[in-house]
Amino acid sequence: MRLGTRSPASVPSALPPILVALVVVLGLFAAPISAHADEPSPTQAEPSDTTDPSDTAEPSETPEPSDTTEPSESTDPSTDPTPEPTPSEDEPSTPEQKSPTAPSADQLSTTLAMTATAARAWEETTLTVTLTDANGSPVPGATIDVVRRAGDGTTPVAAVTTAADGTATTTATQYRASSVNTFVANFAGTDTHTASSSDEVTAKLTAWASSISFSMPTYVYDEHSSTLKVTWRTSAGDPVTNGLVQFDRRSGSTWKRMKSVRTNSKGAAQWVTKIRIDSSWRARGVGVSWVKSDTSASRWIDNRPRMTPVKLPSSAPKPTKLPAQPRATKTGADLVIRTIPRSVWNNMTGISWRSGCPVGRWSLRLVQVNYWAFDGYRRRGEIVVHEDAARKVGKAFSSMYARRLPIRSMYRVDRFGYNSRLNGADDYKSMAADNTSGFNCRTVVNKPGVRSPHSYGGSIDVNPWENPYRSATGYTPNSWWPYRSHSKVAWRNSSHIVVRVMNYNGLRWTYGAGDLHHFDAR
Repeated sequence: MRLGTRSPASVPSALPPILVALVVVLGLFAAPISAHADEPSPTQAEPSDTTDPSDTAEPSETPEPSDTTEPSESTDPSTDPTPEPTPSEDEPSTPEQKSPTAPSADQLSTTLAMTATAARAWEETTLTVTLTDANGSPVPGATIDVVRRAGDGTTPVAAVTTAADGTATTTATQYRASSVNTFVANFAGTDTHTASSSDEVTAKLTAWASSISFSMPTYVYDEHSSTLKVTWRTSAGDPVTNGLVQFDRRSGSTWKRMKSVRTNSKGAAQWVTKIRIDSSWRARGVGVSWVKSDTSASRWIDNRPRMTPVKLPSSAPKPTKLPAQPRATKTGADLVIRTIPRSVWNNMTGISWRSGCPVGRWSLRLVQVNYWAFDGYRRRGEIVVHEDAARKVGKAFSSMYARRLPIRSMYRVDRFGYNSRLNGADDYKSMAADNTSGFNCRTVVNKPGVRSPHSYGGSIDVNPWENPYRSATGYTPNSWWPYRSHSKVAWRNSSHIVVRVMNYNGLRWTYGAGDLHHFDAR
């Protein structure tokens, strides 16, 4: 038997009293020493000499080292005179960790509910929590943590305490994105009530009414840029930032979207564009979950020509009206000379060209050039001539463009269809429409059977309505203009600017006053 586990009662009674007293004293001093000598490690207990291994105590889950000895079965802990030592400074202590405690039989289960009022962006939604126990009774004085759910995380909103009716309220700011207007309430529990959490609650986002203002110039000169501006605000006066705004143009009775832009931090946006036609415009803010749509009042813009339109005498007869040719898109005259495309040739065949004509497709060229029209706009025209004349004709029209000498129209003559009297394209209609034309395999007007110089592709007719032809039967297409002139569009002698431009570029005013509109490549 170990000294540290012997009691005074185990000493033989036959010993003299003095020896008994000595044994008792020695036993009291030896017990603490033997306790330290025989103390088991924290991870594995050693059985004593007199203890059955099956009775060895299992180590706890979080054993804490101790300098004291566990009392033996024969020792009364309440009478152990050995004081409990304190840990030394060199021996670190393990802090006590709190872990969730399973609900006890004495705790009442709880239910936590939460509601949220609808609110507009940047306004406050009211969050109301209600905590009740298993009996449906309110739980007063409980602390409830309200958090905002954002993605996988949360941010605290407020900690509130329930009133006598088990409710508490707080407020939170509504944001423009509904996904971040979701809230959860948590109750940590007490000694008397279990913990609980509410379901996620998303506060309804109510849309603001809005107002969009729109401004633009009342007129613009063709091909110049116009700036369309908008400002979009809520009914509270706050800017609608990053809002989608559409600029619409009315075409007939319907509106067509032309451009979409986003507003900046001030709720403003603009679009710079070239408006080529007279038209109505509007701006429309596209509503989303937090702001309602709004449409501005429409605005009218007047597109004005860059050049002053040609002014003719009010008594002058008017030519047949043709559709306006497309507006020019590239700068300058933008002269292009090329072989006749298949589609163009198909249109010419049987009208301005037929089998037996003195020139064929590969001897002809399509000349495309910008010109200043009578209405003051830059337009795109085209004419067919012989390859030998193409460069001269192109340069002459480019010079007219540079000097802003107007041409009423410049369509290929096959547009006017076939005329059996001329055995070619209908030059009567072309002249009546004041159309500038070139190649046309036909006979001379009012001279049946006589081939026209236009059949070879070296001749052009310019502004024929204001510069009539004196035929065998009289002037055509009208008899009013031969006795009148115009500084830019009607010439009566070789000193006129148009005649001089043509002559400079190799085109002769062959017949003078007899055929005012006719020029031949030299």
